[in-house]
Amino acid sequence: MQLPRSYEGVAVAVPVSTVRPRTTRRSVHWFFGQTLDQLIRQAGISKSDIDGLAVASYTLGPDNAASLAEYFDMEPRFILDLPYGGAAGVMAMTRAARAIQAGDASIIACLAADLAPSGYGIYSNFSAFTRDHIYPYGGGGANATFALITANYMAANGAVAEDFGRICVAQRANGAQHALTMFKKPLSMEDYLSARLIADPLRLFDCVPRCCAGEGFLVMSEDRAQSLGLPFARIGGAIERVNGYSQEPVMSHVGIAMDRDRLYNQASMSPQDMDFVQAYDDYPVIVMMQLEALGFCGHGEAPKLVREKRLTADGDLPLNTGGGMLALGQPGAAGGSLGMNEALRQLTGKSIGATVADAEAGVVSCFGTVNYDRGLCSSAAILTKGRAA
Repeated sequence: MQLPRSYEGVAVAVPVSTVRPRTTRRSVHWFFGQTLDQLIRQAGISKSDIDGLAVASYTLGPDNAASLAEYFDMEPRFILDLPYGGAAGVMAMTRAARAIQAGDASIIACLAADLAPSGYGIYSNFSAFTRDHIYPYGGGGANATFALITANYMAANGAVAEDFGRICVAQRANGAQHALTMFKKPLSMEDYLSARLIADPLRLFDCVPRCCAGEGFLVMSEDRAQSLGLPFARIGGAIERVNGYSQEPVMSHVGIAMDRDRLYNQASMSPQDMDFVQAYDDYPVIVMMQLEALGFCGHGEAPKLVREKRLTADGDLPLNTGGGMLALGQPGAAGGSLGMNEALRQLTGKSIGATVADAEAGVVSCFGTVNYDRGLCSSAAILTKGRAA
């Protein structure tokens, strides 16, 4: 197995998150601006020190990274636009890391922001296929897509509603401690099971609430992070896969399962070495598939895993320790950086909610670009705690 060049010498630091209103009269540019402002202030740098921008958004168009550079009076020498939704967080980090190693930039701001969408057909711009061949005939949106995927998973693997409920209940418990949560009240299994059906078998609390927000972090050299006195994380390994398992009639794998061994071999680690898991959680079934893809159990065995493990931040398999999108809301493409930022907070002592004791390493997985019946993009990274010079 040929492994990619290591990410040695690269630091990931300064996780920031904006306020998370359900609706707003502000533009998405405001959320980008707030994110950038927090990064500059918390890093103790000037705007001109940032010479790279990596941007993810569904609602920024027709603007892009170049437009933001103009609006914010910046002169970057590296820019990147990532229209890959929930998979973009890890993608932004790895591409920024390679740019740092190549000397193409010295500090890259990875920014993601979106507004909560509304109205019918909000996902019709994900692809020409969806636009031309699904929505003209009454497409049911993401809930219908993931109801199909969830029903198929239940039939194939013996999963029951309580299994998905265990994920939702644990994440709400984690999220109740988070400074930016949308739900301060924990969720009980009774609450979960008695909630109304949205798209059978999906219940209300299987579905993420939409919100508006920005997320961001900085990528730079370890030497630069140390000179600035910033706590940071290292990249132990990273993978991504597009259109994986494309021949499945109904999605039952996340693409990164194809590259799991490559991920752990890069880091010289195993799933047992991970102190936490941050998994993209637009629906609980996708969390289960990511747990399988990342090697915490075999394919189809996640229902058994979540029955046996405690998924809260103080449990034996801490999962989405900030609450994930099921507790904090889904801010469009910015949801792809939510797990990244939570991992960074756990590893740099900057938690704003539940804390995993003595965390040294964790894995982040991302998933996005949902077409009619599956997500096309997936990515994952192992992050480890950086050490001061």
